[in-house]
Amino acid sequence: MKPVNLEKEISKTSYPGRGIVLGRTADGNNAVIAYFIMGRSENSRNRVFVEDGDGIRTKAFDESKLEDPSLIIYAPVRTFAESTIVTNGDQTDTIVSLMSCGKTFEQSLSGREFEPDAPNYTPRISGIVNCRTEADARGEKLSYSMSILKSANGNPKCCQRFTFDYDHPIKGEGHFIHTYMGDGNPLPSFEGEPTLVEIGNDDIDTFAEKVWNALDSDNKVSLFVRYIDIATNKAESRIINKNK
Repeated sequence: MKPVNLEKEISKTSYPGRGIVLGRTADGNNAVIAYFIMGRSENSRNRVFVEDGDGIRTKAFDESKLEDPSLIIYAPVRTFAESTIVTNGDQTDTIVSLMSCGKTFEQSLSGREFEPDAPNYTPRISGIVNCRTEADARGEKLSYSMSILKSANGNPKCCQRFTFDYDHPIKGEGHFIHTYMGDGNPLPSFEGEPTLVEIGNDDIDTFAEKVWNALDSDNKVSLFVRYIDIATNKAESRIINKNK
């Protein structure tokens, strides 16, 4: 399988929903994280990303227009030890809480399932990037994993759980997972394994601009991008919000 162009993959549908990209720059020096949110309703579009400690959280842009906050206000990005966790919901907190008790990333999600937003039953997508201080036996410090919890083709009686581990990320490559295959009613859930995508050698601002510009102009809401220097574990982040 050859990696596809990330911008083209993002832009080929007007509504991929929420998406996570994890990967490694072509020079091998940086881990790459991107997370975006989109919205079709006024409530979903009424959001911004704001910094929150070492991570971010969503916030209503206009508090007077906020309706149901249950599935739209959460902390998408948090850090734990040498890991950065990114998700599309409050399972971020579940992962951090249970990993602090010794559970693995996969075990931490075993008690969660797709969102209760019938008839869409939006998948919960999650990712974790590990930048270890000490290299493993192969001299590698970086690894990452992705997870999706989804209904069985729209049937909420069954939660399907998939975890994808990448223990030696390839330079210049990444993986892209998102909630929906495209627009629709109900919205069709993501299918298959995360898409293999190209990650170039762009600086963080150029990369963020390319991802932002690839998102549908009507539906995009916010974007978060983080580069982590694998040698030092120092992170650099950017936030782009449509609402200003």
